[in-house]
Amino acid sequence: MQPPVAAVIEAHRALERHVAGVTDQQLAEASALPGWSRGHVLAHLTDNARMFARLAEHALHGDLVAAYDGGADERNAIIEATAGRSAAEHRAELAAHSARLEAAWARADDEDWKRPVTFRNADLAATVWARWREAWIHMVDLDLGVRSDDWPEGLATHAIAFLLGRLPAGTRVCAEDVRRQWSVGDRPGTVVTGRVRDLAAWLAGRTPAVSPVAAHGLPALGPWPPHPPQTEPRLRSSPGTA
Repeated sequence: MQPPVAAVIEAHRALERHVAGVTDQQLAEASALPGWSRGHVLAHLTDNARMFARLAEHALHGDLVAAYDGGADERNAIIEATAGRSAAEHRAELAAHSARLEAAWARADDEDWKRPVTFRNADLAATVWARWREAWIHMVDLDLGVRSDDWPEGLATHAIAFLLGRLPAGTRVCAEDVRRQWSVGDRPGTVVTGRVRDLAAWLAGRTPAVSPVAAHGLPALGPWPPHPPQTEPRLRSSPGTA
């Protein structure tokens, strides 16, 4: 399956519009992520684009490089060091690194998307899906007006499939508005229902507009998937639906 490059580019433009008028003061204020200012979230989004561009540029030459040579410590240090940029500096850096990433992806052909990368031991295509998630989920975390209701439907369905591993075996997730369902294994268990964007927000640990429901309460969520699938996960649709 082709990765959603065009959708990620649309997300980049949406993010840039979203922060076009943000002020230095707003970036210094708390985000929706505990312990992070809005500047931290934007610094992470910017460096995430830089990191993925680096992986892509090397992968296209047949080279494998670490996402961060210094591991998580390097990632965290970069975010801390750049969170305090001015709003103008944040916007300029975000635009530059997003453009660099898009340029790298533009050079990829069908075979290039299968090239391995060190990010989660996946392939180049998987980084496109990951960037799509990062852009939209963290736009909500900026707490500047974007909500999960603003997510594209395709992003929401992908996020549900990607995050199913956070649920106990036997859980079935039913999106009533798009008539789709996903299952964790084949044994019967808890059925969680709601709108597709609300289900995606809940699974992503964000606040949905309307909380999904289950007969005996929502199951506890496990950790974020440590090793996501390399391509879009297989969708299990209800009988008679698309």
